[in-house]
Amino acid sequence: MNKSPLFRIGLIVNAFAGLGGSVALKGSDGAETAQRALALGATPKAPQRVKQALQVIQPHTEQLQFVTGANGLGADIVHDLGFSCDVIYTPEQSLTSATDTRELARLLGQRDDIDLLLFAGGDGTARDVCAVYPELRPVLGIPAGVKIHSGVYAISPTAAGKVLEQLIQGQLTSVTNADVMDIDEEAFRQGTVKARRYGEMLVPAELRYVQAVKMGGKESDELVLADIAADVIESMEDDTLYVMGSGSTVAFIMEDLNLPNTLLGVDVVRAGEVIASDVTAHQLEQLISEHQGPVRLIITVIGGQGHIFGRGNQQLSPAVIRMIGKDNIQIVATKAKLQALGQRPLLVDTGEPDLDAELSGLMRVTTGYHDEVFVRVESA
Repeated sequence: MNKSPLFRIGLIVNAFAGLGGSVALKGSDGAETAQRALALGATPKAPQRVKQALQVIQPHTEQLQFVTGANGLGADIVHDLGFSCDVIYTPEQSLTSATDTRELARLLGQRDDIDLLLFAGGDGTARDVCAVYPELRPVLGIPAGVKIHSGVYAISPTAAGKVLEQLIQGQLTSVTNADVMDIDEEAFRQGTVKARRYGEMLVPAELRYVQAVKMGGKESDELVLADIAADVIESMEDDTLYVMGSGSTVAFIMEDLNLPNTLLGVDVVRAGEVIASDVTAHQLEQLISEHQGPVRLIITVIGGQGHIFGRGNQQLSPAVIRMIGKDNIQIVATKAKLQALGQRPLLVDTGEPDLDAELSGLMRVTTGYHDEVFVRVESA
């Protein structure tokens, strides 16, 4: 850390990160995809998530200075919250791109007075930063993208703020290497995960607040998955609308129902038939509002991380979750997946702190046929 009384934080905001999540585009890499998402009615969520992180450290305003880019790259948010700001880069267009992220990261990397680089986005943003930022300088990501496989991100915006606060107060000095991962978005949209390691960066070693990298591979114990599927299918009613979340555990249930499934999307089932595939948040809201009977949501847990909302399933928007209701959410996961979390809670990161608080507490998880466990759920 430098000896200046100011704690200087480099800031890069990918304002369009996660833009494609709510409209089922499985990502926002590339200007063309971002423009398509905007045309479909998506609204940028990254700026609000950055504000959630920085609001945690507002009491330390006098100790901080941000070094960032103009407008949506960071300056707008920093000025709104009353922080001191040094703008060192201006994008040529309002719709920023990976080129802007890399150029700002390169300029920040040339300075020797940046205590920590904070960036908001998804795995694509982490790749861009990793490609040009000095590998021995500490960074921290604010999760704002659809794809968050990299271990350089905090588990939520508020958690990122907590890490920053501890650094400012001198409570944390150690750092650890974390992998930067990304997947092929085109393959992702076709239901195939092709993950690749692109490097590593230094992050604060505060494991309560920084997420683990997602566990690889598929569930191997098909007998357990078959038991879970049998339990879910046995309770299904023809007058109920079933929102089937993403992931391999839910995919196994769909396979036992002999129904087509969007592995990395959200499908809707009624009376034993798929009535909508790979739906957007807006489509889900319409289907739920038009349905006259009960609605249930079947979701699973991201292995290694423990998230049930906020990672890869942004179609399950706060509005959708509220329409369904906490009592109508059924979580399915094997005990092996839960035990691998090491007694850590399941996490919710919907983007709305009030909703995260409502979802917190003990929730039942279906772990087999007529077999359930209580698991603690917390706001990330």
